[in-house]
Amino acid sequence: MIHVMRTFKRPEKELILKFKEISAAIAHEAMGKAGAMSSSIRPLFQGMKVCGPALTVSCHPGDNLMLHKAISIAEPGDVIVCRVDGHLECGYWGEIATVAAMEKGVEGLIIDGSVRDKAAIGELHFPVFSAGICMKGTYKQTLGTVNHPIVCGEASVKAGDIVLGDDDGVVIIPIERVDEVYEECVKKERSEAEIIKQLKKGKTTLELLGFDKTLQSLGVTER
Repeated sequence: MIHVMRTFKRPEKELILKFKEISAAIAHEAMGKAGAMSSSIRPLFQGMKVCGPALTVSCHPGDNLMLHKAISIAEPGDVIVCRVDGHLECGYWGEIATVAAMEKGVEGLIIDGSVRDKAAIGELHFPVFSAGICMKGTYKQTLGTVNHPIVCGEASVKAGDIVLGDDDGVVIIPIERVDEVYEECVKKERSEAEIIKQLKKGKTTLELLGFDKTLQSLGVTER
């Protein structure tokens, strides 16, 4: 078995720049309500935003050796997405890993485990989305994988998929669908802008979205 895949296909940089203007929620809706990670994966601080190709990592619970390997081969713009099987009782990432990643041009970290050195990470303005915070140390003794497909936060992630995270959470856009999804995102944004425009003119969401017909079909009663 090859543990570390050093190269993988990344989306065009121009497309990634376009997705940086899209919200995670819009992208999730545009994909037919797919791709969202579990709500347990949250930004470490409000206002964090991350967008870039996924560099996937699978670590043994309690061990962050492969995270350090991933940082060493990362390219500018990559977003490290790490699976630790939801183990929360270790701080897999802290200030040292953050500085190392920033020097490589890494855009951010997504992990289904815990991190530590929260204040230092905040001062560095490095986007981190995690399932928890824990000061406990890790081992560096167990092999895992880098750039193999993983499941993180209940979402499937392949190396090169676009990772989009903001205050609402994280969504994964499969690399083979990025063009199609971006077009749908633009349509969704235009549609929502028009709905807001009509709401400001006195319309209701029931009228505009057809929910009144749904209520009638369900036999709603009023008095």
